[in-house]
Amino acid sequence: MLAIVLLVSAMMLATSAIWFETSLAAARAATNVRDYLQAFHAADSALTLCARNVLSPGGDAPTAPLVSGEPAQWKRETAFDAGAVTPVAQWPGSSRAPQCLIEPWRLANRPNATAYLLTARGFGQSGESQVWLQMELVIEDGTIERHWRRVAARPF
Repeated sequence: MLAIVLLVSAMMLATSAIWFETSLAAARAATNVRDYLQAFHAADSALTLCARNVLSPGGDAPTAPLVSGEPAQWKRETAFDAGAVTPVAQWPGSSRAPQCLIEPWRLANRPNATAYLLTARGFGQSGESQVWLQMELVIEDGTIERHWRRVAARPF
């Protein structure tokens, strides 16, 4: 009888240990998802504010020489940090304010178009949690094209 009680007790202890580990894993996963969503919304808002700023009359669109081929300054973190603007002073719940880099672009097949590559970086609660988003903004003959994409890997 004692062996049966000990066996049932051991099974209950093992089951509760597994439940505890599962709940810890679920809590970590929920925290990671929340952190990612925080960074995503910060980057998305920064991208929207930068696009609005470029399109507004008298906005801060850079007048740097146009690059033929896709701009690549955003791929170098030091160049990004040097040229990025901060459209909002602080983002609630983020470790840093989101940033945006605006790069003018010359489209080889559309000489009358004005194009910009906007790259935004949003942060989560930790500085390591980052989301990078991009928008290609093309203005030609009064029409505006927006092409959105997510940067899969963080530049270095």
